[in-house]
Amino acid sequence: MLSKTGLKILDVLCSKREATAKNLAAETGHSRKQIYRVVDDLLEAGLVDETRRYRNQRVVRATDDPVVEAYRHLTSKLGHVDWPGLLSPATIRVCWYLDEPHRVTAIADRLGITRQAVHKALSPLKNRAMLALSGPDYALADDLQPLLVFVQEVVTHEHRTEVRKLAPSATVEWCDPKRALVHVQEPGDTDALQHAPDWEMTGLAKFQAYGLQFFLAGEPAFWYAPDNPLTPADIVCHTLVLEADSRNVSYAMLLIEQERIGEDKLTEAASWYRIESLIKRIYQLIEGDYAATDDVGISVPSDREYAALKEQYGVA
Repeated sequence: MLSKTGLKILDVLCSKREATAKNLAAETGHSRKQIYRVVDDLLEAGLVDETRRYRNQRVVRATDDPVVEAYRHLTSKLGHVDWPGLLSPATIRVCWYLDEPHRVTAIADRLGITRQAVHKALSPLKNRAMLALSGPDYALADDLQPLLVFVQEVVTHEHRTEVRKLAPSATVEWCDPKRALVHVQEPGDTDALQHAPDWEMTGLAKFQAYGLQFFLAGEPAFWYAPDNPLTPADIVCHTLVLEADSRNVSYAMLLIEQERIGEDKLTEAASWYRIESLIKRIYQLIEGDYAATDDVGISVPSDREYAALKEQYGVA
């Protein structure tokens, strides 16, 4: 995660074309030794690059990585705010969940931390009136969309950087601060993630564990959530996040029916992926309502097609 010192350095470099370690130390108030260490981390993350000048002096500049561009946009829109002073790694993680109202308890449970830790992470934003309250729920104020975009880029960048150490062809399809759904393009990367701790195959490839085996076009998807077991509800959501076409919808319906996944349970899981309306439509299909207007942007099978599929796989 981008540290407070790293953000201070990024802030300086976004206001200047380039800077030396001496300049950065003066601007941030940190020692040159610490500046060198953090710059090395930023170099590895691809957020800065450097050249060598007279007497091997290091000159650093920001790259055009999406994280950097999102921070530039944030400061251009809300430049009066001391963002390095406000945003700690903990605050960035909590802000991920504030694109819509959430209770502190829900955020704490999702992050695996205490409610007190969530309140502490939010306190700098509360003091600046940056939070919108809706009863017991918190969300970012409407004019803080640039902050939300920056937070999302930071979290996505962290997951992308980590997974590509194992699987260079991996792309992040969905993530939150503690979890990531990725797709790979190369067989070697599939093998690497299959043998890596904390990574588990998901999506259609995982259906075979439930007696539902389908032809896969390309490499499978993988799920990173070391503190949480992969559930059938998760697998349904991952399948639909990857692609909500008629084929994936049909197979998701099979797994829902075979494993008897309750609508409330699946809707709760789907809320984190922003696909609640899609899940509602799928349960309508399972109940035989194929006449409802499709207003959630999915392609659905016909009742005959799905009935034939259930018979083929022996799903009652």
